[in-house]
Amino acid sequence: MSRLNAKAFEFVPGQGFRTPQAASTPPPPPPPPPPVDRPEQTEAPAPAPTISLNIGAKPAPPPAPAPAPAPAPKADEPPAAPKPAPAAATPPPRSTASPAPASSKAFTLDRAKQDTAAVANEVQRLVDEETLKDLYGQVKEHLNIVFIGHVDAGKSTMGGNILYLSGMVDKRTLEKYEREAKEAGRESWYLSWALDSTPQERAKGKTVEVGRAYFETKSRRYTILDAPGHKTFVPSMISGAAQADVAVLVISARKGEFETGFEKGGQTREHIMLVKTAGVSKLICVINKMDDSTVGWSKERYDEIKDKLTPFIKAAGYNVKTDVCFIPVSAYTGANLKDRIEKKVCPWWDGPSLLEQLDTMPMVNRKINAPLMMPISEKYKDMGTIVVGKIESGHLRKGDSLLLMPNKTEVEVTAIYNEMEDEVSSALCGDNVRIRLRGVDDEDISPGFVLTSPNNPVHAVRQFEAQLAILDHKNIICAGYSAVMHCHTLAEEVTLAALLHYFDKATGRKSRKPPQFAKRGQKIVALIETSAPVCVERFVDYPQLGRFTLRDEGKTIAIGKVTKLIGGTSVDEAAEGVANLNVNA
Repeated sequence: MSRLNAKAFEFVPGQGFRTPQAASTPPPPPPPPPPVDRPEQTEAPAPAPTISLNIGAKPAPPPAPAPAPAPAPKADEPPAAPKPAPAAATPPPRSTASPAPASSKAFTLDRAKQDTAAVANEVQRLVDEETLKDLYGQVKEHLNIVFIGHVDAGKSTMGGNILYLSGMVDKRTLEKYEREAKEAGRESWYLSWALDSTPQERAKGKTVEVGRAYFETKSRRYTILDAPGHKTFVPSMISGAAQADVAVLVISARKGEFETGFEKGGQTREHIMLVKTAGVSKLICVINKMDDSTVGWSKERYDEIKDKLTPFIKAAGYNVKTDVCFIPVSAYTGANLKDRIEKKVCPWWDGPSLLEQLDTMPMVNRKINAPLMMPISEKYKDMGTIVVGKIESGHLRKGDSLLLMPNKTEVEVTAIYNEMEDEVSSALCGDNVRIRLRGVDDEDISPGFVLTSPNNPVHAVRQFEAQLAILDHKNIICAGYSAVMHCHTLAEEVTLAALLHYFDKATGRKSRKPPQFAKRGQKIVALIETSAPVCVERFVDYPQLGRFTLRDEGKTIAIGKVTKLIGGTSVDEAAEGVANLNVNA
């Protein structure tokens, strides 16, 4: 009956219209159906069907045998409380509040999360393998190695000897180098001439630019980056370290040389800090010149150098147990470089040789399916514009249309060359390649530009917030301080526009008030400005494009990581837009 009009007719399906008075007396209820006599149960009932999801988990044990059935209750007796049965005999309750045991086949939310993650990881791994096979076929893993260390530690000599031992430099070429070095009065430098190619480097015996070379072993491919050790050429060393996966720290064991390199003015300390800041996660400490007359493969000298280096390497952020190893070698004679050293020469060393260690160390993670990002380290003109760099993420093919940031220039890949100067059709994350571009002139490219995917380009900003750790500065640092920022292959002058917070050493918390100044040993958050747009990313998104070093007066002042990008229109762009504005009355 309608609540709005109490006297309205009421319609009941299957019956005629009734007045409210007639509908007020309800009809009598129908009689209950007679009881059904069920036959007495003589055999066990079949188990209820269960639906099980077992994705990526361990196989469950077989179900337990069903218990003997209880006698059926009579109609006049109250039913007894059911006894608990095994989980395999009866289906589990549908409640998700209590998690099922690990061996159960029941579907739970926790199990679903674990299984989904396992499936996703498996799919990702298979996709990466399929991508690699599609791009390259069955190919060896590739690693980039940078040789770092103090001046005259033997970095170039070690690189040259490795090239000879791996067959990349033939004996005739090496004899030619030896003859030329003897004529120049530099007889012991001939091995380094395989990497030091310019007359200036060969005459002075000092590496100036990052030397490049390539060699292969049975299991992996390697690109050698021979960084300069002199403090004048540290910017070149940072550029080389930014392209590396593994750092080989070369230490001279000769009396006096290790101490000179490791004391406050030496480059050993600074190089360790710089490669960690550049994102190199693995460090091999090679203690060279063990055959010297002042050392004589002495275990005491090896242990002394190892004990002095370990605390500083740990303070730089490396895990000494998992990320660092020490190997004694002689770069000039080649002892312990490729083959293990003989017991009669060094009876106390039982570890691997340098190349054995490189072949067996864990492979670094490659972001093959991420958007393409390739910082440009150098460029030149050779039948078109050629750019050189390491692919930090993603992969590219010949004929791809890409974007050159921060100028937003559209370019096309017309040719790709690998480390052996052979033309290839594609390249992927981790490869050091040379790319010929169409659509841009070499004069419009600078080191630090980034070749990126048009669908997901790298950010180009003039301002960003960063966490800084002040390492070494004789004075205090205030807002307005200028220094040179080295980030991936970029070197750009920046200004600390404002100091936003400092971190309390005791609690590690940010301060609410901005500090007036920063001094050595402090950690701060600062707003950093650049005169031109620079290609950087947040550290949490792309670590290789989000960590940087600040240098001033030939010293490393601070290391930092980008925490926030500040985009938008700059003051200059806004002023230029207003200047071109026309107002019609």
